[in-house]
Amino acid sequence: VQLQASGGGLVQAGGSLRLSCAASGRSFRNYVMGWFRQAPGKEREFVAAISRSHSSTYYADSVKGRFTISRDNAKNTVYLQMNSLKPEDTAVYYCAADERGGAGTDEYHYWGQGTQVTVSS
Repeated sequence: VQLQASGGGLVQAGGSLRLSCAASGRSFRNYVMGWFRQAPGKEREFVAAISRSHSSTYYADSVKGRFTISRDNAKNTVYLQMNSLKPEDTAVYYCAADERGGAGTDEYHYWGQGTQVTVSS
């Protein structure tokens, strides 16, 4: 499966952005979808994940209550709605897919190219 992330940009603290990740290739609905991020000089970290049927969602503590992951299986797209953004949310955001998925980077086989999110104070 090929993944294409978009929607990043520059936003002021307290603002919102919505990231999208469009998938092509094998059946999208067979994959757990995740979002990760990587800030300069830091390791890539888990942000959120959503189950194949979008019945279950998981979040890192740092984004819980501010970010919402969702998916539209008809459009082969997963979204990350980010509200109340903070400067520490600045990072390159990556979408990922795997038949199992989880919270670890090694649990995803397919990765998108990343989209930059910059939050100014």
